Amino acid sequence: MPSKQIVIYGGGGCAREVAWLIQSCNIEGEKYRVACFADDDETSHGTELNGIPIMSLETARRDFPFAAMVLGVGIPRTREYLMTKAATAGFRFETIIHPRAERSQWVEIGLGTVICSGVTLTTNISIGHHVQINLNCTICHDVVIGDFTTLSPGVHVSGCVHFGERVCVGAGAVIVNGTKQSPITIGDDVVIGAGACVTKSFASGMTVVGIPAKPIQQT
Repeated sequence: MPSKQIVIYGGGGCAREVAWLIQSCNIEGEKYRVACFADDDETSHGTELNGIPIMSLETARRDFPFAAMVLGVGIPRTREYLMTKAATAGFRFETIIHPRAERSQWVEIGLGTVICSGVTLTTNISIGHHVQINLNCTICHDVVIGDFTTLSPGVHVSGCVHFGERVCVGAGAVIVNGTKQSPITIGDDVVIGAGACVTKSFASGMTVVGIPAKPIQQT
């Protein structure tokens, strides 16, 4: 079976890491081939990034009409914006799961989601579309992760936690467990600082930091 062509939308560090992740999925044969990076920065067009050509979204669609798209941007709201552009251009999306990520059969994973090496997903977990779960994260039972959410490396999520859409969780943060009757709820567009320990629910739009995590005071 021929390898599946992938276009990565983005040209920064996250995009390079996604390219490496995709190439690492070829342990038992060439399952994927990274065709190009698509980048909105016109000055990068015609150059290469780690040996992979960079071109505009329109050129990528023309040159690789059968390729699927993976988003290589870490910021949730930007990823949502680029997803809309790519879909409008006619791209479909691929879900990428590293072969060294572990998960049970009771995990639902949405379209366009990226799951990196060392991730552990236990049981009865629902992951939305275009989510990024970075290196060495652990996610326990009865967790819901909304679309476009980003978990940075080393995030640990205990059981019965519900994330809204476009949540951004910094590296090394910990979210303690709720209960089925009263899950810890993280609202849309919440930013959780690196190393924070979340012990309670937070409403949409908050930025929280520290141990225990508290909202940053507005000045």
